[in-house]
Amino acid sequence: MTQTHEIKAQSRKDEGKGASRRLRRASFVPAVVYGGSQPPESIQIEHNTILLAAKNEWFFSSILDLNVDGKVQKVLVRDWQKHPFKQLMMHMDFQRIDENARLRANVPLHFLNKELSPAGKMSGVVISHNLTEVEVSCLPKDLPAFIELDLGALQAGDIIHLSQLKLPANVELPALQLGEAHDVAVVTVNAVKESAADVAEDAAEAEAEATKAAAAKPGAKSDAKPAADKK
Repeated sequence: MTQTHEIKAQSRKDEGKGASRRLRRASFVPAVVYGGSQPPESIQIEHNTILLAAKNEWFFSSILDLNVDGKVQKVLVRDWQKHPFKQLMMHMDFQRIDENARLRANVPLHFLNKELSPAGKMSGVVISHNLTEVEVSCLPKDLPAFIELDLGALQAGDIIHLSQLKLPANVELPALQLGEAHDVAVVTVNAVKESAADVAEDAAEAEAEATKAAAAKPGAKSDAKPAADKK
């Protein structure tokens, strides 16, 4: 059974920059909900409600139950504005969802077993996650919370493309319908090439360590001459 997430909000009449500033001072986030057959509606949500919800991955990728004055609407988060350096959400946009129409949404990728893979156990290899989310197309009831990608068999030199993702039933990737050029790499495994300068630096460090170790051995000769006895 799909888990539901409810966000409580209140309708608001005051609009404009001045009204939004007053809301923020009162610890509310100004927001708008739009789409469907209803007109756009200005709402306000307690900032702590948004701050706590935004710590969860589902808040930005799942269908939410937006409860505005007791009336629940199915919505997706479509846009948000955060303060440049404070932990403050400045504004949010929610889009109403038609449960009988296909939608597009960004879904996070979960990478599994990277450390257990042959590539993950090799030194001098970099595993790059070129994408951390993908856009999917599906009916609201089929929207996945995330898509898993098992990297357990990953080898040096491997490239995993969009077309290799295992999608849930009735879920599509719109990018793949645009042609082969849009079948981009999701994960790449590359060997790290050392430059000549890095090799020389490593050799110098190794030689210095060897010299230091030799000098520390008992009975090692010292270059310093003992002071002559005074007669």
